Amino acid sequence: MTTLFIILVVLFATLFLIVPFLEKHASKGDAIDDRKISRWIIPLMALVLVLAIARHYLG
Repeated sequence: MTTLFIILVVLFATLFLIVPFLEKHASKGDAIDDRKISRWIIPLMALVLVLAIARHYLG
């Protein structure tokens, strides 16, 4: 149980250190790229849902 707490503490400490660093040094994305990606999210989630249902009933 202590190992789990150690892993969680290290994970959150790393996140608190790395996320601000990445936000500061990340390149600014293009809005066109965001629209291209967001167009595919709903169809891909529907496909994942259909495949999960098929896997549940067939396998």
